[in-house]
Amino acid sequence: MTKSRMLITAALGQTRFQAALIQLQKGALVCAYAKRRADLWRSSIFGDRPLSSIVNVRDKFLACLLLPLAMFFLGCTPPDRQPHQIVRPVKVVRISDDTAAGVMSFAGEVRARYETILAFRVSGKMIHRLVEVGDRVHKGQCLARLDSNDYRLGTDALNAQLKSAQAEQDFARDDLTRYRELLNLRVISPAEFDRHDTAYITARERVAALNAQLSQATNQLQYTDLLADRDGVVTALEAEIGQVVAAGQPVVKLARLDEKEIHIDIPEQRVAGIALHQTVNVTLWADGNRRITARIREIAAAADPASRTYRVKATVLEGQDEARLGKTATVWIPLTTPPRIAVPLSAVFTPQNEPGRPRVWLVDEGTGTVRSVPVQLGEALDGERIVVSGVRSGQLVVSAGVQRLAEGQSVRVPEQVAVAMQGSVAESKEDQP
Repeated sequence: MTKSRMLITAALGQTRFQAALIQLQKGALVCAYAKRRADLWRSSIFGDRPLSSIVNVRDKFLACLLLPLAMFFLGCTPPDRQPHQIVRPVKVVRISDDTAAGVMSFAGEVRARYETILAFRVSGKMIHRLVEVGDRVHKGQCLARLDSNDYRLGTDALNAQLKSAQAEQDFARDDLTRYRELLNLRVISPAEFDRHDTAYITARERVAALNAQLSQATNQLQYTDLLADRDGVVTALEAEIGQVVAAGQPVVKLARLDEKEIHIDIPEQRVAGIALHQTVNVTLWADGNRRITARIREIAAAADPASRTYRVKATVLEGQDEARLGKTATVWIPLTTPPRIAVPLSAVFTPQNEPGRPRVWLVDEGTGTVRSVPVQLGEALDGERIVVSGVRSGQLVVSAGVQRLAEGQSVRVPEQVAVAMQGSVAESKEDQP
C-alpha cells in the first residue's frame, strides 16, 4: 500500500476509504486529469531533484487532493446506503376514552313557569289601574277597574223587571188557588181552570228567566274589576288609564314566583346530547361562580322557524330567591353522548400523494418505530383537539413533528413515556406462556 493510501485510510477509515475508492474508480477521468496536473507542476518546480524526494512530495500532494474528493463522493451517496438511520425525538399522546368528555354551556334567562296574561271579561273604559310593574300581588287583589255605570244600570233594570214578574207570579198563584176551589164546587169548567193554571206557569217561568238575566248582569258588573287569580308579581302592563279596552284584551301580565325555570335555545346538532329530566348546573351572571341545581323539564318537539334552534326549559330546584325573573343565567349540561376519541390537531397530517386522506402516526411500543394509519375526522373540540375514528384507546400518537417522519422510522419518546412503554412490554412478555 502506498503512502498516500495509508494517509487517506488513516483519515477516513477502512470502510469509508473503500467506498471512496469505488467512487474514484468511476471518476477515472478526474483522477487522470489530477495526475497530469501534478506531473506538470512537479516538473516546473522540482526539475532534476532526486526521484525519492519527488515521490514523497507527490504522495503528500495526492493525499491532500484526494481527501476532499473522497469526502465529496461520500456526501453524494444515496440515503439508502447510509449505514445508520436518524432517530428523531417526538412528542406523543396516549389516547383515552375521556378525551372528548366535558360539558356544554348555553346562555339563557330566568322566567316563571306559570306566567298569565290577565284581561277584562267585558269591554269598557279603564278608569283605575292599581298596580305597577314589579308589584307583588295576592290572590283576589284588584288590579284595574272599568267604568261600571252602564252595567249597574242594566242590573237595576233587570232587578225592577224581576220584582214586577214576581208580583204577577204571586197574583197568578193566588188566582189559581181560588179557581181550584170553584172547580171543586163545579162552578167553573175544567177548561177555565186550565187557563188560569197556564197563566201561573208563565209568570213563574218569567221570574226564573229574569233571575238568570239578573245574575248574568251582576257578574258582568263584577267583571269591571280585574282581580288577581293567584299570588305573583306584575311583569308587564298592556293598557293605560282612559283606554277603552275590549273583552279579552291583555291588560296585566302576572307571573307566579313559586316555580322558576331557565329558558335556553339549543342548536340542532347539540339537542341530541340532552336528555329529559337530566340534572344540570346553573350559574347566574350576577352571582359569580355559585352554581345551583336544575332539571331539564321540557325539550321542544320542533325547531323555531326563524332561528332553527330548539327551546329547552330547565326547572330551578334551589336558590329561588336568588334567581330573580329576567336575570341572565348560564346552563351547564354534561354530555350524555358516548365517549369519543380525540387527538391534538397537530397529530393529523395529509400525505402529498393522498391529499384527501388524513392520517396520524402511531408509535409501536415494542420496536420504537412509527406507522401511519388513516383516520376519519369529526367535530372540533376545545383545547385544539378534534374527534377522530380509526384509532383505539391506549395507543400512542405522535403529536409534534409529524411532517418529518417516514414509515418504519425509529423515534425517541420522552423518558417518562419510554419507562412506561418498557414496563408494559415486560408485563406482556410475562403474560405469554
